[in-house]
Amino acid sequence: MFQIDEPSLSNPEDTKRISRSEEDRSFDEVIGHIEDLLLEEDFQALQNKFLEKYWNVFEPVEDNKLIYTDIFNEYNKDVEAYIVDYLKKVMPQFTVNTLLHQLNEKQKQTELEGEVFEVLSTITDFLAFKEMFLDYRAVCKIILIFFHIVYVYITKNSLQMKEGKVADLSCGISITSLKSYNTEDCKDPR
Repeated sequence: MFQIDEPSLSNPEDTKRISRSEEDRSFDEVIGHIEDLLLEEDFQALQNKFLEKYWNVFEPVEDNKLIYTDIFNEYNKDVEAYIVDYLKKVMPQFTVNTLLHQLNEKQKQTELEGEVFEVLSTITDFLAFKEMFLDYRAVCKIILIFFHIVYVYITKNSLQMKEGKVADLSCGISITSLKSYNTEDCKDPR
């Protein structure tokens, strides 16, 4: 027969391992709740409110405007408060300090990936926050350019259209990447 070694609480190594797994479960529970929160319309509305209000303030340049800090602080305060309030409702024992400690420990062990960690980084990391706005700005610019092209095409051709014909709105549209790539990045790694 096989004998299963049960952890002994008198052994400090076993106590540490048990404590660690409880921390992992707690962390996973918090992250699961944050994932749920990200899907809620109220949270998305809060985040979109900031993006809609300030997307045109941010510019894709190295220098940062002073107003970026004010927007970051406002976003940080509102989004962090929303997340903390939500977590305290679903987990009365939740504390921000515990989450921050766990995030720091996890980041030391491995790179944290996923939408949850991207959203959390926009609260704590100014560069991630700015990148979020620049990405949103790029999408808005593309949409505005598209609608402008459609508007010009329709107004230009509305007089020429005859009954029964449909305008080809894809004519003359080309998509160009907003990011520039270094030719070194494209070389074969072999």
